[in-house]
Amino acid sequence: MRHRVHGRKLGRTSAHRKAMFRNQLTALFTHERIITTVSKAKELRPIAERMVTIARTGTLAARRRVATMVQDKEIARRLFEEIAPRFADRPGGYTRVMRLGRRHGDNAELAIIEFVDYELSEHQDGGDGDSKGSFMDRAKGMFGGGAAADGAESADDEATEAAAVDDEPEAVQVEAASDEPVTEESADEVVAEEAVEAEAVVEEAAEEIVEEAVAEEPVAEVDDVSVEPAAEEEKKDA
Repeated sequence: MRHRVHGRKLGRTSAHRKAMFRNQLTALFTHERIITTVSKAKELRPIAERMVTIARTGTLAARRRVATMVQDKEIARRLFEEIAPRFADRPGGYTRVMRLGRRHGDNAELAIIEFVDYELSEHQDGGDGDSKGSFMDRAKGMFGGGAAADGAESADDEATEAAAVDDEPEAVQVEAASDEPVTEESADEVVAEEAVEAEAVVEEAAEEIVEEAVAEEPVAEVDDVSVEPAAEEEKKDA
């Protein structure tokens, strides 16, 4: 019999369950929304609301009780100074649980647990402030995705497409310029220019040959003059 057996065991020991709920409470008070299974969300909800009710008093005893579940001092300070004052006029019901569907793999039913005054636009950079989207979009928004991220991706795609369209006319102009037909007049002009260049090369080569020949002639005369006196001296000696 299950007499006086309260709560779900969740397949964990008592110490493991307490540690898990401490971690989930810290994450909930940090991000103000988390995704978990439906069973865990239902067990976490009364614990989280009890902590908020205790924090509303703001006494030293309340801080000590909260410290048993929220061991991060910065998160506990945020709970007392930021979260609890928002619900000062609300008699309970600070959180809500929204089902998301089943998870791939183990087919576990997922849910979001968040504060009732949670606004996606305040916790997401570039959010559009639309809190009436589907549950799955809101879940994606928790991790930086969702409608805002999809909008940013679509904007980037549009910018890329626009840049590609701007570059197309230049490519078309280049192709058009390269595909222009060559007329007979342009071909004759090219041939005439090549002939003129060839004649100029031939003339330069001829001038170089003439200059070399002229430069070599004086050297030959000097050799002849220098040889004749030597021959005459040999005849005299003989």
